[in-house]
Amino acid sequence: MDKHFSEICEFLAKTDDAKTIARFLESLLTPKEVKTLSSRWQIVKLLDQGVPQRKIAKDLHLSLCKITRGSKELKKRNSILKKAISQYQTDG
Repeated sequence: MDKHFSEICEFLAKTDDAKTIARFLESLLTPKEVKTLSSRWQIVKLLDQGVPQRKIAKDLHLSLCKITRGSKELKKRNSILKKAISQYQTDG
């Protein structure tokens, strides 16, 4: 893992305030990057709910390639995305 990426991860791990994290990400990322990040999270949540990839692509006006990446990540053994979704559903 890249040193600078590790520093970002360490900061996020030490920060327990969602507003601070949002401000940090909005300061670091462009509005388009924030939208892309949000869209990817939406995609994996829909995939986890069993929504077909083609329906997601149509509804969100996205290519299947963007959705397939999320699908592959969810299928991995010990998927961190599945864990994150599960944790969010439990906490949220």
